[in-house]
Amino acid sequence: MANADGEKSLLVGLLDQSPQPNQNQTNKKRRFRRCKTAPPPEFFHPEKNGGGSLPRSPSIFGDLHPSFVQVATLLTIYLGVGTLCFFLVRNQIRGEKTNGVLDAVYFCVVTMTTVGYGDLVPNSKVTKLLACAFVFSGMALVGLILSKAADYLVEKQEILLVKALHLHQKAGEREIQKEIETNRMKYKFVLTLIILLLLILVGTIFLYKVEKLDLVDAFYCVCSTITTLGYGDESFSTEMGRVFAVFWILTSTICIGQFFLYLAEFNTERRQHLLVKWVLNRKMTYTDLEAADLDDDRVVSAAEFILYKLKEMGKIKEEDVTLIMKEFEDLDFDQSGTLTVSDLELAQSSQTGS
Repeated sequence: MANADGEKSLLVGLLDQSPQPNQNQTNKKRRFRRCKTAPPPEFFHPEKNGGGSLPRSPSIFGDLHPSFVQVATLLTIYLGVGTLCFFLVRNQIRGEKTNGVLDAVYFCVVTMTTVGYGDLVPNSKVTKLLACAFVFSGMALVGLILSKAADYLVEKQEILLVKALHLHQKAGEREIQKEIETNRMKYKFVLTLIILLLLILVGTIFLYKVEKLDLVDAFYCVCSTITTLGYGDESFSTEMGRVFAVFWILTSTICIGQFFLYLAEFNTERRQHLLVKWVLNRKMTYTDLEAADLDDDRVVSAAEFILYKLKEMGKIKEEDVTLIMKEFEDLDFDQSGTLTVSDLELAQSSQTGS
């Protein structure tokens, strides 16, 4: 049939003719209905759909959404192995030393987070090779595992932040969830900023009180640490200071990494919202009408209009529409411009035969 029918069927189920007794009213008025969402992956059964399971991208870290038990286990293994290795070669590490085991843990954390103060440095080929191995494995652990766990924790705290912001408004659970979904990245950014400021404050006070640094030097050391700059002129030199550093350095460096990630994503999301607002508010021109007319019949259907607006908003691309349309045409065996059960059966049988 005509290509126009095929284009109009691109958004299957989006439009539905309302049952009206008067034919004239039927031509003038259309009723929108909600599209049913696609069934979840668990719905598809390999034995009913030609065999084969849904493809999964292989990863040595699994699905990259580990539980906290897995995170704690991986971190414990890394620090345990690192501490043992650097403790055994402690005589081949030069610098300001306190306790053998504590120095090994501290050196492992400083290496893992790429802070590298320089207060403890490898002094042999063996220790240098160990440092190289642990810095790469540590970066992978922080970037792929710990940052994911931090992101999960921030998401869990979002609801508390929204409730605190709407404390006097008595917002219900539905309103809170809607607010979180609408401004998710904004709240992540704000929450991480608050945590980061607290970590900076705690680190500065600790260095000022325990390490006896000048207030400016303490703040300077905190900033050079959390940014992993690590000049080395100021660092944690006491035994108590290194105990604190083991936990504080790991937490603060991950936090600032998440902060800049959320900042970039929040900026991108804000620009996207501004673009959507601009697209929805600007007046439709004749040029727009011509561009939205996919089948060149000088009439823009609701499906064509929606596709055009989505492309303007950057939600979809022309290539996406082309690929989906190609799949539709492959499934439309009778070339009717619509998909039926018989079309799907014919498509499956042809795939099985080939």
